[in-house]
Amino acid sequence: MDAKTDVEVLAKDTVYQGYFRIDRYRLRHRTFAGGWTSVIDREIFERGHSVVVILYDPNRDEMVLIEQFRCGALAAGWHPWMLECVAGIIDEGEHPDAVARREAAEEAGAEPTEMITIGDYLVTAGGSSESVRLYCAKVDTSTISGLHGLAHEGEDIRVMVVPVAEAYAMVKDGRINNAMATVAVQWLMLERDELRQRWS
Repeated sequence: MDAKTDVEVLAKDTVYQGYFRIDRYRLRHRTFAGGWTSVIDREIFERGHSVVVILYDPNRDEMVLIEQFRCGALAAGWHPWMLECVAGIIDEGEHPDAVARREAAEEAGAEPTEMITIGDYLVTAGGSSESVRLYCAKVDTSTISGLHGLAHEGEDIRVMVVPVAEAYAMVKDGRINNAMATVAVQWLMLERDELRQRWS
């Protein structure tokens, strides 16, 4: 199927504009059987696009995790202080590489010496257009600790350095329970041997 020929957007309206935006779509699309769906109304959460950065020290086989308050987790009835990887929203006109380096400094006080792009994925395509570009950055974890974040953005971030195997155990036992960090840790478990050869 092709989005240009097999989707018909009948209307698109912004129904909320605040810190984030919500757009309402009226559309229909071709079906796998060859016909068309009836008209569908969908609200799409427009959060923008973001980066996630795995901060990895290949010499110590350690990675950096951050912990911060998340209102969405609170609203879901979950523990609202979440263990995550460094991440940030890409502002208009910014290159994702620059955002990755900026967020590493702001959220963890880290200065990557090398960085690779892993790939892009949609966070929750059923209700949002947000995409993530995932990076892995080489850092020296012996220089990373403390509290970070921008006060004017309401950030209060605690940094921790953990062995990669411990981070993976945190995914398995549920201490890491958000998609971005889970994807990042599992990728690192698969690729860390190659990274250690490449970066050590």
